[in-house]
Amino acid sequence: MKDFRSIPTAPRALPLLGHVVPLLRDPLAFLTALPALGELVRVRLGPIGVVVICDPELTRQALLDDRTFDKGGPLYDRLREVIGNGVISCPHQDHRRLRRLSQPAFHPGRLPDYARAMTDRTRETTDTWRPGQVLDVPAEMLRVSAAIATATLFSDALSPAAHGRLLGDVTTVVQSLYRRMLMVPPLDRLPLPGNRAHLGARTRLHTAVEEVIAARRADPTDYGDLLSALVAAHDPEDPEEGRPGMSGTEIVDTVVSFFLAGIESTAATLTSALDLLARHPEVERRLHAEVDAVLDGAPATHEDLPRLPLTGRIVTETLRLRPPGWFFTRAVTADTELGGHRLPRGTSVAYSPYLIHHRPELYPDPTRFDPDRWDPERPQPPRHAFLPFALGARKCVGDAFSMIETSLVLATVASRWRLESVPGHPGRLAPSVTLEMRDLRLRAVTRRSPSPGE
Repeated sequence: MKDFRSIPTAPRALPLLGHVVPLLRDPLAFLTALPALGELVRVRLGPIGVVVICDPELTRQALLDDRTFDKGGPLYDRLREVIGNGVISCPHQDHRRLRRLSQPAFHPGRLPDYARAMTDRTRETTDTWRPGQVLDVPAEMLRVSAAIATATLFSDALSPAAHGRLLGDVTTVVQSLYRRMLMVPPLDRLPLPGNRAHLGARTRLHTAVEEVIAARRADPTDYGDLLSALVAAHDPEDPEEGRPGMSGTEIVDTVVSFFLAGIESTAATLTSALDLLARHPEVERRLHAEVDAVLDGAPATHEDLPRLPLTGRIVTETLRLRPPGWFFTRAVTADTELGGHRLPRGTSVAYSPYLIHHRPELYPDPTRFDPDRWDPERPQPPRHAFLPFALGARKCVGDAFSMIETSLVLATVASRWRLESVPGHPGRLAPSVTLEMRDLRLRAVTRRSPSPGE
């Protein structure tokens, strides 16, 4: 077994800063250059050393062994400042129980009700668009994903004003997390404007969620939303009969986690999908033909999804090409071995779905937007080479929910609108805690009028 020090180090590290500069300037290019150095490569985030896993099989091994490669490292240290120890961020010792308690909220039997809320909120948002309007696409997709997250999590428990404040705080928190991950202490604790904005938004977010949860726990009604399921959940493997499922803190942390992930990740995926369709008119024409045949101008519903295979492939290819969750860290909890190298306890490791999704031996012509690569009649990559929702026991509990939501929104938009590029506003891919398009403007062109009775 090789010593840890034999793992190659990425070039161009600076004193004190390490590789922070390339990770801020062009992190995607930096990451995709690492496999040429080896299966494992060391980088430095300020004073913190991180081993980046560049090989898909080694990534699979690490994700399946979530006891040894536990949630931790620089990213999750920062995430826990915001979302605490909910099911997304908690350590291994708490995860199995919280996963069992969260799973009923995503039971297949509840998904059609969630889908109806997704359809309704999407229709309400797109009904405000006007022919010829130049849309701020990231803002519009954030608006629709936030409306869906609020409806499926809280039903009507939030007033429009509270919803608006919450969305602003979510945006502030998410957009500051990546820079805080790379920030060298003690800069993260200084009273700088960015730090104050982050702390204020984080505090308001938790206070708002705590108030909604307190009211819901006093009300035994099942509103058919995610919060009702979380409040009512009990652990079937808990030997203490009658013990409540999640504590108040656990519910708050889990709800904040779902709210953040549901808004930002979905908005990022939808924005990228619409951008890619505007850049690839032949794929767009095929999508319009599919939704015309199935929807005939109506919004998409849960029952329509089996008849929208191209829509699903477009979502899948968008998640491959531009995965919202593009960089994650883990903490090694015991001396172990990976790829023939000894990793001491306490080592921080990282993996990147973006890096794996752009390996040409797995995905020929990896930078090309090709939804047909997911046609079941064509050869498929190994299942562990597609990582938008991770793998193993820590695979995203809401993966089916996310795919349904993204597909319904995309099909509903395409049913009534064509979004065309606007010269001078191509947008830019901006890696933050999520991989998102910013400054993208597209012009709304009417395709169909609403169906009668809508």
